[in-house]
Order: sequence, then structure tokens, then C-alpha cells
Amino acid sequence: MILFARAPVPGRVKTRLAAGVGTVVAARLHEAFVRDTMARVSQHFATELHTDAATSDWPDLSCTRRLQHAGDLGARMRQALSDALARGVERVAVLGTDAPDLPETHIRQLFQGTSDVRLGPAEDGGFWGIACTRIVDTMFDGVPWSSARTLDATEAACRHSGLSVSLASVWGDVDEPADLRRLAESATLDPAGPTAGELRRLHLLG
Repeated sequence: MILFARAPVPGRVKTRLAAGVGTVVAARLHEAFVRDTMARVSQHFATELHTDAATSDWPDLSCTRRLQHAGDLGARMRQALSDALARGVERVAVLGTDAPDLPETHIRQLFQGTSDVRLGPAEDGGFWGIACTRIVDTMFDGVPWSSARTLDATEAACRHSGLSVSLASVWGDVDEPADLRRLAESATLDPAGPTAGELRRLHLLG
């Protein structure tokens, strides 16, 4: 399992969320999202953390850390998937960190089925994760990232490239200030985790 995350630099991460809570709080939330996601997946999967820039944050996480490759999100994911498959992994997944309450059952769905590509759809039209047993260079060609069409365009590009595709269950990302209230009410958020702590600081969680 590969977690993709940005270095938690105020003003450079969770910018839409920052419009409502400020850049420093948005960066703290992102740092907490990564911790909660890592805690959830590392219990069951060998996990690597891939960041967009070198960072000394999360020094206590005992996992392999790598820098993401250059390029847009598609190029970075494709290279990370390719590298893992080249190391002999039969199926590799890239998971985002924008859904700290993502259920374990959803994560496990990425590793089910026999399709070349399995996508975890997000409510906003993107996807919260992708798992592959096979990749091709054109699998993300023409995909508009951070768009309501991202999932559909990714599925179409993969199929056009000759890859079979299936979908896991839908879940919601946390991108906008309004999403924080939904997150605070989520039954699958760890109440003892760092995200819950940040939500308490914002008086959104009792």
C-alpha cells in the first residue's frame, strides 16, 4: 500500500479547506489525516508514505518513505505503481489521505476482484484510491485532475488503454470547510485519533 501525501506546509496544502479555517489549521488537519490513515492501513498492509517534497514531519511513523516522481498526479501515481509492480508486488494500491474516516472494508475492496484496475470512487467525482495488477503508460492520458469528471475520465482512459476496470464503494473526501462537520459526525472516525483531536480544537466534536 502506498499513501500519497503532501508535506504539511501552510498555504500549500488543503487550500480549499484553508479558505474556511486558515492555512495553519488546514496544514494541521492534513498532518492529522495522514496519521489516521496510516494507522488504519498499516495494521493490515505493508505501507509506504510517498510525499511531494522532502519533509521532517511524521518522524515517528515506522514505514518506508519515498519522494513522489515529477509530473502531474497521473504521472506520479503511474510511476509509483510501476516501481512497486517491478519489485514483484502482485497488486499495489495508491491511497489518498483526504478521508481519515475511510472504512477498512472499503480499503480491502481495492484488493478484491480480478480486474487490472480497481478504483475507489469519491463523492465529488474523483477517487479515494486505485489498485492495479497491470499498468500501461496511457492509463491516465487526458484525465482532468481535481474535477467532477476525474473518476469517469480515469475509467475511460484505462479502458481505452486495454485495461479492465472495476469499482469499490463510494466514500467522501474532506476538501471543503463544510466537509469537516460531516467528518465530525462520521461513525468511522477514530475518536481517539489526531483528526478527532483537531476537530475538538475547532469545537466541531465534543
